[in-house]
Amino acid sequence: MRRQLFETDEDRESDNAIDLTPMLDVVFIMLIFFIVTATFIKESGVEVNRPDANTADKKDNTTVLVAINADNSIWIDKRRIDVRSVRANIERLHAESPEGGVVIQADELASIKIFAAVLDAAREVVDYEKVVLATRQSH
Repeated sequence: MRRQLFETDEDRESDNAIDLTPMLDVVFIMLIFFIVTATFIKESGVEVNRPDANTADKKDNTTVLVAINADNSIWIDKRRIDVRSVRANIERLHAESPEGGVVIQADELASIKIFAAVLDAAREVVDYEKVVLATRQSH
């Protein structure tokens, strides 16, 4: 069989074409990596007017966020929770990420009795120093 002596324009274009498949593979792998390692902001699901404090400090590595409304309703993971089931919910969420802590967002008008019950339940699950009260930095 005789080889073709002259190359056509189509043959030259196919030899010069750039294969983007390896680059797209790398881009998708990087995208998956960033999605998996992303940190998401946890929200309690309700609006809480936190009290002011001069010693307010930012805490990182929070795994459980508990909110107490002005009407003394308790919210965890965007669900309303009964005071008797606070400990079980904190245990469940803390088991997913045991290195984190618990932040309690209590409204200024919330009952100290409800706050104390939530605080006790959190301290039964997590170390004492990993349970904090969310406040606003006073100016």
